[in-house]
Amino acid sequence: MQPSGILPLHKPVGMTSHDCVMKVRKLFQTKKVGHTGTLDPDVNGVLPICIGKATKVAQYMSDYPKTYEGEVTIGYSTTTEDKSGEVVERKAVITGWKENEIEELMESFVGEIEQIPPMYSAVKVNGKRLYEYARAGKEVERPKRRISIYSLTLLGPIQKHEKTVSFRFRVHCSKGTYVRTLAVDLGKKLGFPAHMSDLTRVKSGPFSLDECIHLEELAEMEIGQRGNQLLPLELAIAHIPTCIVDKETEAQIKNGSVLPQDKGLEEQRFTFYNEDGECLAIYQQHPTKSGLIKPEKMLWTSEA
Repeated sequence: MQPSGILPLHKPVGMTSHDCVMKVRKLFQTKKVGHTGTLDPDVNGVLPICIGKATKVAQYMSDYPKTYEGEVTIGYSTTTEDKSGEVVERKAVITGWKENEIEELMESFVGEIEQIPPMYSAVKVNGKRLYEYARAGKEVERPKRRISIYSLTLLGPIQKHEKTVSFRFRVHCSKGTYVRTLAVDLGKKLGFPAHMSDLTRVKSGPFSLDECIHLEELAEMEIGQRGNQLLPLELAIAHIPTCIVDKETEAQIKNGSVLPQDKGLEEQRFTFYNEDGECLAIYQQHPTKSGLIKPEKMLWTSEA
């Protein structure tokens, strides 16, 4: 029986998200593996990996709000907006700021704000990734995007160095947020170049850092033990409204039938479960026929 479920992986610094997928494929001896939201090589932390049947729900996991803990360094900026890039601008910090001043600044970023994604990012412009332009030495106009900062807090005291100042923070934000850019924008508001000098994703949707497993731990396990680390795919879509159906409707859903939209199913998207607690499908409102709903993703399989 092929492995299936969500692996809450603690991605290490120095590996790409794709590197992690390739490693997990080997460890679980299966090709059906995908990640749910890229983490830069410099960033560590929560990277939920979908295995087997769970790859069907990967697209619904990219909408998760996420929480990060990191560090901003004020005093110089880099090409990549993190510590791995080449230095672009320096401006020595002579005095520094009080904690209440930084807290007040952070509070001004809370809410819906505009961000311009960094040149070294996977955002597409005219069919090409921004990092492709950046590597070719080309600057292109980047589209602004609306993102939400739900909370942004200062962690611990401000650190004063010879020519720089750094402080740690925690941010809870919407999908599509570039925390690197947030660090740079904090510096701009203070009148200094800045970059993100450290970052850990501590939460992605329902998955937290304290429940994540390291690749080294997986490698030391027998393959059967690795399977025990997988969480049910239903956990990944628990944020979608649910409906339990009777045996007759279950049979229709298993056939992929278009169904009438009952009261209470006004949501854009919802999941159907049978009376045994098995998730059968994700349905959505029919795009052209009012009052009807249609399957968006079939999750039921005849496999034992």
